[in-house]
Amino acid sequence: MHPLVGDFIGMKDSEIESKITDLTKKYFMTRNHDVQYQITMVLDSYKTELRRRQQENLDKLMNSKSLDKLIKVN
Repeated sequence: MHPLVGDFIGMKDSEIESKITDLTKKYFMTRNHDVQYQITMVLDSYKTELRRRQQENLDKLMNSKSLDKLIKVN
């Protein structure tokens, strides 16, 4: 995790997505390679957290008993 990125606990998924969009715009606005590198590291932290949350939600859905009702196997 990048040291300038705070804790993700209080953030909603939509806020993380908004940060990713904003940082991506800023990345392309600058031509300074050092700044682009720092933005890339922050972006990686946000993207990793978003993927972790999406995988966690998928795992919960896949392990849910409610899927048994949706799929009938004869």
